[in-house]
Amino acid sequence: MFSRPATNALRGGLSSRTGATRCLSSISQAGRRPQMHSHARTSHNQNWQQSRGKASFTRGAKELWAAHPYLVSLAAATILAGSAGIAYANYLYSTYIIASFHNYPEPVAQKLRRAIYYTNIDLDPKNALKYYKQGLEIANELGMDPFSNEIIGVKIQVSALMEKIQNYPKAIQVLEILRNDCLAWEEKFGRLEDHKEKRTRIMKQLVALSVKLGDLYSNQYIQDGKAAEERLVWALETSLREKQRRREPGVLEKEGEWMSDNEMGASMEALAHNYEDQNKHYLAVPLFLQALNFKSDKDCHSVILMNNLAISIAQQNPPPSSETKPPSQAVLVENAKQWAQKALDLAADIQPPARDEECDVGCAVALHNLGMYHVPASPTYITNNLPGEFAEMNKDIIEAKKRYKEAVSLARAIGFEDGLENSSAALRRLS
Repeated sequence: MFSRPATNALRGGLSSRTGATRCLSSISQAGRRPQMHSHARTSHNQNWQQSRGKASFTRGAKELWAAHPYLVSLAAATILAGSAGIAYANYLYSTYIIASFHNYPEPVAQKLRRAIYYTNIDLDPKNALKYYKQGLEIANELGMDPFSNEIIGVKIQVSALMEKIQNYPKAIQVLEILRNDCLAWEEKFGRLEDHKEKRTRIMKQLVALSVKLGDLYSNQYIQDGKAAEERLVWALETSLREKQRRREPGVLEKEGEWMSDNEMGASMEALAHNYEDQNKHYLAVPLFLQALNFKSDKDCHSVILMNNLAISIAQQNPPPSSETKPPSQAVLVENAKQWAQKALDLAADIQPPARDEECDVGCAVALHNLGMYHVPASPTYITNNLPGEFAEMNKDIIEAKKRYKEAVSLARAIGFEDGLENSSAALRRLS
């Protein structure tokens, strides 16, 4: 493709060398000249050669562009893309592979780099586990703290690998062992004065591990709701207890800050979803509400929380109690409508760069929910309890269709396939 300019440049170079040789011959015949003049003449010849070569290359490039503009553009784009790809690969390697292990001794880091390669780049669970194990063994030999963030992080990564290959029982087993080890450490050393800050760090890890275990136990391949609830309840109770302790005199100074409000809210939200899965919406409602209250700033995730709260309010059916009379269905529906409208209003107020996909999805869900609040209830939908849907409860068919159409338009615009399917099905129901 580039043969013509390359040939022209080569010819220019040969011609220059021939001219330079003749000049040198002339100099020899004329006798010796001062060394300084010889250097000046040589430099002049070199400059002449370079300028002539550049001119030939430029001329050849122009001719090639005139003859094959599309091919030249494609070749240039390919070269640029390849260069950018190499640069980006080097950046990723430096940033995520090398820099990620700067806290580890080099012998440990070497093994972990290989493990990460076989986890994230060229998935090979057998080799990845081998190098994770070797890294942990070397870390133990070098005396690294088994309860440091670095070593705990490696074990969490092993569990993540098991989850990635859908070996969920093994992923749970790894985290349960780690959780039990951390609990044993806290029981033995947590009360010692010189371990207070370390205890805080490990307790945070325990809460995070328990929330993750709750997620794994409740996934569709395990479906152990009881175990999930136990881990999530423990995480939330521990979070609240530790936060309360830091209000006592001197505790905060000795033990350091506890979890942020957003992290506390995440624990509540996780348990609320667990109760949703068990159809215990009357238990999910206060947790969603508290999670929303713990949000320091109302952001796009707040929109999702408001929608979840609206859905749980509309579906809650608490067990009968002799002490208090449960609210009527009409009251629940009205409360649910208010929260769905709040979600819609908040999402509309959030602008870029704070606005993200959660706001768009939240808008579509809120519109769909508001549509369902305006049409007659159907026992079929109540008993089926379809995911993401609840009974259509009032009788304003015109308003319901309007909301569903808005939800369909928005879902289509943002590529929200589930929302598009559900809202379209709702419109067909009302046709």
